[in-house]
Amino acid sequence: MAMLFEPISIRSITLKNRIVVSPMCEYSSTDGFANDWHLVHLGTRAVGGAALVIAEATAVSPEGRITHDDLGIWKDEHIDFLSRITGFIEKQNAVPGIQLAHAGRKASHHSPWKGGKALQPHEAPWQTFAPSATAFKEGDPPPIAMSKQQIQQLIDDFRSAAIRATKAGYKVIEIHAAHGYLLNEFMCQSSNQRTDEYGGSFENRIRIVLEVIDAIREVWNKDLPLFIRISCTEWIPHGWSMEDSIQFVHAIKYKDVDLVDCSSGGNSHSQKIPGAPLYQVPFAEAIKKHTGMRTGAVGLITTAQQSEGILQAQQADLIVLARQLLRDPYFPLHAARELGVEGPWPDQYLRAK
Repeated sequence: MAMLFEPISIRSITLKNRIVVSPMCEYSSTDGFANDWHLVHLGTRAVGGAALVIAEATAVSPEGRITHDDLGIWKDEHIDFLSRITGFIEKQNAVPGIQLAHAGRKASHHSPWKGGKALQPHEAPWQTFAPSATAFKEGDPPPIAMSKQQIQQLIDDFRSAAIRATKAGYKVIEIHAAHGYLLNEFMCQSSNQRTDEYGGSFENRIRIVLEVIDAIREVWNKDLPLFIRISCTEWIPHGWSMEDSIQFVHAIKYKDVDLVDCSSGGNSHSQKIPGAPLYQVPFAEAIKKHTGMRTGAVGLITTAQQSEGILQAQQADLIVLARQLLRDPYFPLHAARELGVEGPWPDQYLRAK
């Protein structure tokens, strides 16, 4: 049996294989509401055989959106359509997950295909927040450095979002602490120049993330998994490093976090990323080796053989795919055939097997 199609149990959840749909922003919402696009987009990947389908970065507050078009979970009215999506995913024998996020200083922008630039005064922008009043890049409106009251509100927003995620039927939560968004901004010295208990030392800079984890675990079922996505390196000199990530994972290991989704970059406009196939897999391998934590491997993984090789080499526990699943929503079914596995097809598609 190929390892890619071996089940894995995490707390009370059993994934039928090791293929995960990575959270991918669709920029297709109005006022944070999910709609038919999200149902079809996520539902198709569940039909295609992925074991875990994680909804895109979902804002815990209106100010936490990257764009006007982001998905949200900051009010109870969002729950109804999200429940429709999770129900469909589960009917396909897949597990629905959600990534909870706040964009921080990278908020209040246009969607990528609308130019991606900061919203102008006539485009209904909103004030952005960050650890410090430093913009992501030259020309962006500067964020406001968060007060302690605003930090507490943020933590409460994550807690409330986790309650709504439960009501919406999600079985996995992933905390977004990567790619230069708010929690990642606190973790990195390049974006955090605070002098209070949320800045300065390593322990202070990760404090808010630990508090968010605790807040979510207060309301999230102990039998359900909690993941976290981190940027394992900033890809800049003297920035957040692999060593920092290992130290961070040691700090969260006993806080009921079950898996680290190992990505990188996104917090510095001057980053130099040497993108190549499997270029981020060593991050997952290092964290797994040095901490014993389960990890998810990401980053230009495009074939069944690559995925199987990562698992066979014990570099990661899950394969988290993004662009490849945009190109081929049925990649898991095709990968099973390629690896000689008799994978279950939906009854409606058996005539094509």
